[in-house]
Amino acid sequence: MDIRSATAALGYAATKPATAPTVGTGTEKTGAFAKAAGSFAETLQNADETAQQALIGKADSQALVQALAQTELAVEAAVTVRDKVVEAYQEILRMPV
Repeated sequence: MDIRSATAALGYAATKPATAPTVGTGTEKTGAFAKAAGSFAETLQNADETAQQALIGKADSQALVQALAQTELAVEAAVTVRDKVVEAYQEILRMPV
């Protein structure tokens, strides 16, 4: 068996298009995940903008506290989901083959 880095690289390059995601062919679950990720990013961006506005005196402290509380909840939710995914992956690894 001939294993060379050039042969391996060519094989990898040949299979890469088959595994590349295509735009617009996602399932509903993928769309829901994309919406959740977008909402998470929007929450973080909103908190950042509010904090910047509070630093220059254009936002009140109540708005800053609300934005930071929303960000904290979003991060806690993301960490919980991540922990569940890692736990499920570990359960799969423990399965006998």
